Amino acid sequence: MGIVVIGAVFVDIKGYPLSTYIPGGRNAGRVEQVHGGVSRNVVEDIANVELRPTFVSLVDDSGTGRDVIRKLEAHKVNTQYIRTVPDGMGTWLAIFDNDGDVCAAISKRPDTTPLIALLQEEGDEIFADCDSIALEIDIEKETVKQTLRYAQKYGKKVFAAVSNMSIAMKRRDFLQQIDCFVCNQQEAGLLFSDNYVQLSPEEMCRVLAANVRSANIPCMVVTMGGQGAVYACADGECGVVPAKTVDVKDTTGAGDAFFAGVVIGQTYGKTMRESCEIGSRLAASVICTAENVCPRFRPQEFGLEVEI
Repeated sequence: MGIVVIGAVFVDIKGYPLSTYIPGGRNAGRVEQVHGGVSRNVVEDIANVELRPTFVSLVDDSGTGRDVIRKLEAHKVNTQYIRTVPDGMGTWLAIFDNDGDVCAAISKRPDTTPLIALLQEEGDEIFADCDSIALEIDIEKETVKQTLRYAQKYGKKVFAAVSNMSIAMKRRDFLQQIDCFVCNQQEAGLLFSDNYVQLSPEEMCRVLAANVRSANIPCMVVTMGGQGAVYACADGECGVVPAKTVDVKDTTGAGDAFFAGVVIGQTYGKTMRESCEIGSRLAASVICTAENVCPRFRPQEFGLEVEI
């Protein structure tokens, strides 16, 4: 099964200004519609390292839903556990400024409750032989519970990302059962009821190490945009990983690519620092392309010895 990724599919509608962006004003620009969603992005990024991940998710019965599946299959993602249901996909509407950063966004979440029945029926088949599990911690609560039970049953590592921290904040007990949780600096501030915006990576690393110990979280990585990322584990390991220097076109999907890199590294025997370096490389490859698509890599480029 390779790495099993569980989560939602979104349709991303993105607006880019053609000249200087004016907040609150009328801005001429271009509008694009692409496949998105944290988990959908992550599974595609994993597949682009010539791995063969499995995606457990939902789409709706529309041309866009069918196109999502076709594209993932073209990347050699196992799509047999994607189900077609009404309201199966969410929508993310975002406006970007001239630096490629999101300046305004609205998100409509899909109904992911059908995943509960899917895991009840086919969970053993999905998880018994997988290499690891990656999921969105803020999807339907029972689905997270089911996933953690299967992970414990079959001794699989679980890695978590987040798309809505306001939901994840209510699930701190889940974070204690996950091998590594990845979020950005702002999300970490929400989780720990603090403001980390002005902290340097070295300061963030020290604060994160203390937070991980007090919250009893096994391991956590916090991304800091152009400043890189920091990580801290309950066993005392911590560190700072610089970001790659690139010409930024669009930051969409950079965090998802970083998370994919961490999951790949941790699944296939790399240290946490090495895993974050893989994540930084994948994130850089996404933000320097106008299409926000991770280019193809071979596992050997990251020192991975994986049987496909």
